[in-house]
Amino acid sequence: MEVRIGHGYDVHRFSEETSAGAFLTLGGVQVPHDHVLLAHSDGDVVVHALCDGILGALGAGDIGQHFPDSDPAYAGIDSCMLLRKVLALAIDAGWRIGNVDLSIVAEAPRLASFVPRMRERLAGELDVDLACANVKATTEEGLGFTGRQEGIAAHAVVLLVRDPPVDGRP
Repeated sequence: MEVRIGHGYDVHRFSEETSAGAFLTLGGVQVPHDHVLLAHSDGDVVVHALCDGILGALGAGDIGQHFPDSDPAYAGIDSCMLLRKVLALAIDAGWRIGNVDLSIVAEAPRLASFVPRMRERLAGELDVDLACANVKATTEEGLGFTGRQEGIAAHAVVLLVRDPPVDGRP
């Protein structure tokens, strides 16, 4: 079996204004919060980091090269649609997801109760068992831009696998 590992990272800042009834999209799940993330798309840092991890494992650049924020076609887009396109690139190249491990860095909102839904959503999008789509949330204990609640960051580690050829066929 052939394997490749990719790492992804993304960050978005919060808007300065509060908005009652606002929400963030993280890991494909809506999370209530009084600020929104500023982004060209829906600002889902978790899915963006995941896309970059897959693209990194493929040696295929990054999310900005494939879906530039200068392209109006991606304005406000559901990031899971971008994930589906990136996953299709991997599958077309003969790879499949072995597992993903995602870390969300945010002082607020508290995410523990949303993590199970994020795992389920991402496992479904990636067509993997739930155990192969891990999501964690942590704070930075008040340190740095996330600690000051200026934004949210996410890291992704992705393992792609390709089965060996059968009977000499690719």
